[in-house]
Amino acid sequence: MTFSIIQKMSIPSSCWRQRSKMKAFFVRHRKLHIWLLAELALLAVFLAVRGNRTWMNALATHVTTPLRRAIGSLCYRVNFSVAEALCVILVVFSAIYITVSIVKIVQGRGKRLRKAYAAALGAVCIALTIYGGFCFLWGVDYYTDSFQDRSGIRASAVSTEDLTAVTQYFVQQLNAAADTVDRDADGLFAVPREQILAESTKVYGAVSQEFPFLVFDDQVPKSIYFSRTMSALDFTGVYCPFTGESNVNVDSPACMLPSTIAHELAHQRSISSEQECNFLSILACTTCGKVDYNYSGLLLGYIHLGNALCKADNDAWKAVYDSLDATVKADLMNNNDYWKQFQSGAVKKASNKVYDSFLKSYGETAGLQSYGTVVDLLVDYYRDAAK
Repeated sequence: MTFSIIQKMSIPSSCWRQRSKMKAFFVRHRKLHIWLLAELALLAVFLAVRGNRTWMNALATHVTTPLRRAIGSLCYRVNFSVAEALCVILVVFSAIYITVSIVKIVQGRGKRLRKAYAAALGAVCIALTIYGGFCFLWGVDYYTDSFQDRSGIRASAVSTEDLTAVTQYFVQQLNAAADTVDRDADGLFAVPREQILAESTKVYGAVSQEFPFLVFDDQVPKSIYFSRTMSALDFTGVYCPFTGESNVNVDSPACMLPSTIAHELAHQRSISSEQECNFLSILACTTCGKVDYNYSGLLLGYIHLGNALCKADNDAWKAVYDSLDATVKADLMNNNDYWKQFQSGAVKKASNKVYDSFLKSYGETAGLQSYGTVVDLLVDYYRDAAK
């Protein structure tokens, strides 16, 4: 019979002390660490399953979209933007949080590093919670069937000839619509913003008949009180998934307000793609029967088409632009002059950089340039009408 002797391995005391310190460190900030791990786990699950179109469609159809709309039905019971109020609260909270954290760190003496870590970890957890909520309430829609998938209208490469023809078609329609809207003493678009907002709930009537999956009971979008700040950030409108509200900038020129509203109402229909929302905005505006919306939609369409044509064939663009009615040119110039005052702002540049990164993170690989895709959709849809 053979006996074997098993030697008991001892763990050095330094290792035990290290483990004890790590355990004490985790316990000391247990709630924050559990919060952080929970958020990271949820985000990891989202990143892992977002490529499954079937799951994303089911989640959006049965959970996130009904939830957003239920929240929106509550937020629309008040006449101010709940989204804007939450933004103000977040800014105030952030200022207070930073101030209190600095005071605690300064007064911490021997515990300053610990206090600084707790403050930083708390900020990260809050940021991840907001981001996680955004992914659940809206990020899911970036991985569901798109408008192009459901409608059969596809953005594809277009010829310069077709681009020129469709741009000319929009110019003809614009010139015909120029005198149908109210204008001020300077000849500029002067339809009251209150009227534009009041008409918004009927804009998608015709489009919803053509594409039944776009049927939705619209509410009047919320006017942003700090619209000037919104302009500095280079935004004309925003859909907030946390409140289910469409919010619009009422400081920028009114000629673009109808098409902005129609764009945000497209987001209400769970259309996440910015270029698809621009296309739907133009289509809805030009088919709703409202002269101010029709003019604004044509104006937005011409801006996209004209910019594309200018790059593709500058001579053709000059000829088309020269044929524009003087009042249309005045509205375009007025709009350009308004936004020029914000072009050199550091806030705008930072905002554009952040939003560009945001678009790319959700699969719009061209970033802000993805807005150009609307041209392909417009040419595909209006090609026959332009002939």
